[in-house]
Amino acid sequence: MAENKALVIFSGGQDSTTCLLLALEEYGAGKVEALSFRYGQRHSIELEKAAAIARDLGVKQTLLDMPQLSAVTHNALMDGSAAIEAPAGEVPNTFVDGRNALFLLYAAIHAKAQGIRDIIIGVCETDFSGYPDCRDVFVKSMNVSLNLAMDYNFNIRTPLMYLTKKETWALADKLGALDFVRERTHTCYLGIDGGCGECPSCILRERGLAEYLAERESSLKQGSLKN
Repeated sequence: MAENKALVIFSGGQDSTTCLLLALEEYGAGKVEALSFRYGQRHSIELEKAAAIARDLGVKQTLLDMPQLSAVTHNALMDGSAAIEAPAGEVPNTFVDGRNALFLLYAAIHAKAQGIRDIIIGVCETDFSGYPDCRDVFVKSMNVSLNLAMDYNFNIRTPLMYLTKKETWALADKLGALDFVRERTHTCYLGIDGGCGECPSCILRERGLAEYLAERESSLKQGSLKN
């Protein structure tokens, strides 16, 4: 029987870092690994953040290179000269076709080799950019396909699937890591350390944080009034 361990698909962003912290809480130190990907993204800062976070948390991190992806698809997340566009009602041009499918495929191959069944990915279909490969139906279909393809019972977990960004910040706070996630992670599509505040990813992150901090402050005030 495989040991109860988890593999977290890890980018160094808010969502995957929260998932990594949650996995450490649930599985324990030494039973969580991280898998990151260099696929031709337009900046290296997220991988630098990911490596530093994994090191400081004492988590074994594996970095896979997927340079072939840029040969078969084009998008603003992999082309530093492209303007980032997110037209209302349309999928943003930062969407990378097949990215999460490939991430889950390689994660499954790696997990099986390590005797790991639980794979954690920080996708969400509540507050998200409209990426089709972040939806629950996609993840469930991949879980079935990977189980059949490798004759192995994977359990793909998506703890953030139905959380808003505000609720994801609340989870980080519950884990005692609000400041850690706020200060150590990278989300900005433009690769600006600390965020540009203007790209769709920064807007989602900062709006969720502002909503959570306002709610927390309101709760604290109400609690003090009752006392």
